Amino acid sequence: MSDDATLESFRLADSFLPVGTYSVSYGLEQFVADGRVEDAADLEALLETYLRRQVGPADLVALRAAHSAACRGDLDAVCRADRRLSAVTLAAEFRESAQQSGDRLLSLQCEIRDEQFLETYAERVGDGDAPGNYAVVLGVATAIAGIDEREACLLSCHGFVTGLLGAAQRLLSLGHTDAQRILDALKPVMTAAIDDSADRAVDEMTPFAPLVDVLAAEHERAERRLFAS
Repeated sequence: MSDDATLESFRLADSFLPVGTYSVSYGLEQFVADGRVEDAADLEALLETYLRRQVGPADLVALRAAHSAACRGDLDAVCRADRRLSAVTLAAEFRESAQQSGDRLLSLQCEIRDEQFLETYAERVGDGDAPGNYAVVLGVATAIAGIDEREACLLSCHGFVTGLLGAAQRLLSLGHTDAQRILDALKPVMTAAIDDSADRAVDEMTPFAPLVDVLAAEHERAERRLFAS
């Protein structure tokens, strides 16, 4: 990739990016509340499940489809992947948080980039023709920036894991060293999830993590919670 594209990938992966992902836990809070995640080993196992069962077979498939479609200038295909991702995401909180962070990323990119494709996509999202999921917006943004598709997937996985590790540090007694150890240990899991997503069509998004969906539904009705999801 060019230096500009590499620097853009750093910006999109940075926790400094104001898209609100720090405020969501994707059900992790309920796992902690139920005593199912109590230490670093439990957390690593759960994050592996997220990557293999949800992120890989759903979010990364949508990201790849959006990236490829944006490179071709095919906005209809972007919106089709966007709608499909929402359709296979069972937990309401997951859909809402993905759309909220996607909306923020899309608005931010429109503010700092003079790109008609982004503007038209934002109009389609505003008209309700597409939900504007974060993974899809990221796919479009990285394609426009000249970031390779695989690099975009790596960026997405890294951002997802670091976001949940940040949440875990507020929910558990998890030190920075343990967080970095987990991030390092999950590298092969991330690449495996990315490899698994490579040959999946949009209609082959198949996330399957029933316990995650059940606890996410419980979290929606929790009387007290620190995170939005």
